[in-house]
Amino acid sequence: MSILCNTKEDVLKIVKDKNISFIQFWFTDVLGLLKSFAITPSELENGLSEGMGFDGSSIEGFARIHESDMVAMPDPKTFQFLPWRPDERPVARMFCDILNPDGSSYMGDPRFAFKNLLDSIARKGYTFYLGPELEYFYFKDSKSPEGIDDGGYFDSRPLDMGADLRRETIFALQDCGIDVEYSHHEVAPSQHEIDLRYSEGLNMADITMTYRLVVKEIARKYGYYATFMPKPIFGENGSGMHVHQSLFEGKKNLFFDGSDQYHLSKLGKNYIAGLMKHAREIIAVTNQWVNSYKRLVPGYEAPVYISWARRNRSAMIRVPMYKPGKELATRMEFRAPDPSCNPYLAFSVMLAAGLKGIEEGYELPEPIEDDIFEMSDAEKKERGIETLPGNLYEAIKEVEHSELVKNALGEHIFNKFIDNKKIEWDKYRTHVSKYELQKYLPIM
Repeated sequence: MSILCNTKEDVLKIVKDKNISFIQFWFTDVLGLLKSFAITPSELENGLSEGMGFDGSSIEGFARIHESDMVAMPDPKTFQFLPWRPDERPVARMFCDILNPDGSSYMGDPRFAFKNLLDSIARKGYTFYLGPELEYFYFKDSKSPEGIDDGGYFDSRPLDMGADLRRETIFALQDCGIDVEYSHHEVAPSQHEIDLRYSEGLNMADITMTYRLVVKEIARKYGYYATFMPKPIFGENGSGMHVHQSLFEGKKNLFFDGSDQYHLSKLGKNYIAGLMKHAREIIAVTNQWVNSYKRLVPGYEAPVYISWARRNRSAMIRVPMYKPGKELATRMEFRAPDPSCNPYLAFSVMLAAGLKGIEEGYELPEPIEDDIFEMSDAEKKERGIETLPGNLYEAIKEVEHSELVKNALGEHIFNKFIDNKKIEWDKYRTHVSKYELQKYLPIM
């Protein structure tokens, strides 16, 4: 059941009226992995007033051991029941802001970084709207990528054996107050997608975290495993997170201009140009894992070329065609990110890149409507089409010199994130894979 709370008094009342057994406090580490702990109703009033303390030194990217005391302060507006818990003893959750012991905002909190950026545009009268499309796979278990169906894009039964799981997931999302637009089978076997209705930026980041857990919990309930790993199967399409974005001022869509041939305002064009110009330096945040770059290769519908178009899905950015009377739907779609990113940080760097384009008046080049996958290297060079980094190492080299990303995330998160990614790359670089043993051991 969806619950609307605005104040701590609202939360206390519903917890008492519904005989709630536990309240989970949710937050993320720097990598976007969900962290939680549960309190009983008897501790809730104190938790809502003063927050709940915990050891930040054990959370990736948070504090060092000698400065480890942190406070999780729940946001009453995020209160919702967990639909996979028993109805007779329900469990609820709230997202938390992380504070220092003195009550100040903690600079290592990803949710704070995004809120800080959103507050800065709110002072200009802007609202940032997002509508991400997260793809994922259903497997029989977490040990190997053995799928549960052989369906393809938009396939129905009997090929789409995940339809029941998606339906149950949608019901659970709706019970959490999350609006769903539609769902379908994706291109690869056992690959699926549930599309969410657009929402304000911070709310959508919270929704994205909730969505990922709901998908996994419903799969687990029926004995399956759901994964948002970008590229779990060799030779098949990976999973992306296409992110639709727009800026509003009140009820006015600032991306729309009816007199423009593309129905895009100057501000909208500047925003897209900003994402294109800074794409290489933000990609380590939107695609943060070694495995992310096994999806970002030509030939699997993954957008590796820095370009924009209206209908061409080989471009990195797409602007859906305008429909008369649908001015509010004017938006741009960033197709490079994958669904395993930290949404608070990924949405932050996308917004920061777009805002930079607006502030600096970046010019948007002409769209590329030809199939870029079919172009020769010479043709791409002649048309000024660059590519995204080819692996995590290249992406790290780009981001570690980025003032834009540092300003968007704050110095603490920026440094912690890069340190973690360098460790990940070093472990991957020195790892001896099954492929190497099978190929080289018999002949060397």
